[in-house]
Amino acid sequence: MDIATLQAQQTFFVKQRITLMVNQYEVRLANNDGTMGQMVAFAQQKRMALKEQVTLYRDDSKTGVVAAFKARSVIDLGATYDVTDETGTPIGFFKKDFAASLLRSTWHLDQPGLGATMGQERSMAVALLRRFADLTFWPYHFDFTRNGQPAFSVTKKFGLRDKYVVTIDDPQLDRRLVIAMSVALDALQAR
Repeated sequence: MDIATLQAQQTFFVKQRITLMVNQYEVRLANNDGTMGQMVAFAQQKRMALKEQVTLYRDDSKTGVVAAFKARSVIDLGATYDVTDETGTPIGFFKKDFAASLLRSTWHLDQPGLGATMGQERSMAVALLRRFADLTFWPYHFDFTRNGQPAFSVTKKFGLRDKYVVTIDDPQLDRRLVIAMSVALDALQAR
């Protein structure tokens, strides 16, 4: 899928595949009827990596790259992750706000030319339950805003297998950056 077509999309699904040694994610378009459509990215994350790096491929045969994100440093609680396009050109970065995340997970996302976007779990009660009752399967919702306006949201659905609905409100946000952040919410959230 070309970048212009990808950029026109407002809703994606992110679904984790069940595997033993790696985390794998499918990113699919949402069809008009709300069902999962065409795959636009496939990601694979090695478990227990010292320096986190995830490549988002065009499909599960790993033939072409959509984007990638990589930690700037080795195991850091507030690590910054640089996001690049298929040529390695930076398209933005995201960073977990460690202090704010003690109670409610908080992320900062930056796309050059747009400025900062901040995302946080919507419900303090759900955030606390997830931390203290170890309810990893429980659904949660992240709202990202830029300049006080909705930018995008990521909603984890209830179930044993992780599945997310990503809804983008800000037409200026690079969809590859949003997809990378959405995969990271699952891949990095428990670290």
